[in-house]
Amino acid sequence: MAKWSETDIPEQRGRSAVVTGTGGLGLETALMLARAGCDVIIAGRNPQKGADAVSRVRRTVPRAAVRFETLDLADLSSVVSFAQRMKDDREGLDILVNNAGIMVPPTRQETRDGFEMQLGTNYLGHFALTTHLMPLLVKGVDARVVTVSSVAARAGRINFNDINSETHYRPMEAYSQSKLACLMFALELQNRSQAAGWGISSLAAHPGISRTDLLHNAPGRHSLQGLVRTFLWFLFQPVAQGALPPLFAATSKEAKSGGYYGPDRLGETRGHPRPARIPPQALDRAASKRLWEVSEIMTGLQINPI
Repeated sequence: MAKWSETDIPEQRGRSAVVTGTGGLGLETALMLARAGCDVIIAGRNPQKGADAVSRVRRTVPRAAVRFETLDLADLSSVVSFAQRMKDDREGLDILVNNAGIMVPPTRQETRDGFEMQLGTNYLGHFALTTHLMPLLVKGVDARVVTVSSVAARAGRINFNDINSETHYRPMEAYSQSKLACLMFALELQNRSQAAGWGISSLAAHPGISRTDLLHNAPGRHSLQGLVRTFLWFLFQPVAQGALPPLFAATSKEAKSGGYYGPDRLGETRGHPRPARIPPQALDRAASKRLWEVSEIMTGLQINPI
């Protein structure tokens, strides 16, 4: 495919999107969707960061249809409240970008519901969010769910015997597991949508290695990872470039249901969107079905589009 960029985003006027995350990739994704005419809801846990994100979008796109809504993916009750507000506010939803995340906190932390923080925020929170928003998505036009994974998924393994990292916690292992789970969820959601006739397209994307604040916010600026991010910044591509694969998945007519997209250069670490290599473990249908069933048990939820 040609070197797809922001200028290739199709007209989005009349379409609506929920994007999780108030900074980094989430903000850039929301900004470019708004610039294309989409009605965008930025969802995140910090109201001040949310207000700042909305202001940033409006400074760039003065007439943007954009607003912030509180959503804490580490709290399933917050997910329920957010989804109910969406159902009360609108008839349908066309795009859901499951983007927000946390990366490698040095010590094990738990969400409000007792999940390991990375698994709970990056994956289970988005599993729950997608489940709750399905009644709106099935009423959307060419509705797409885009779940953001990572190059770290290549090293990921779903440890069903210790999925919450209670016995053994290593930050990067837990992060890789959560991002592999995101990718497996995206692929399994497409399989189930197609089999049940839900009419929802599920896709996955990853941003390569991008200049976000994930490494500053979780392990901290003075950690090894934070120092790499600060002083070797030139190894990381601009965040706007990293947002292109999720945007391609969310908007391009070339993006295929069940597809996975990432940058096209240097081992998928930078560049323009193209189909990404799916790790073999993400193609294990038995493991994907088991992960789905375990996720239903952990969250107490089952997808019901009606």
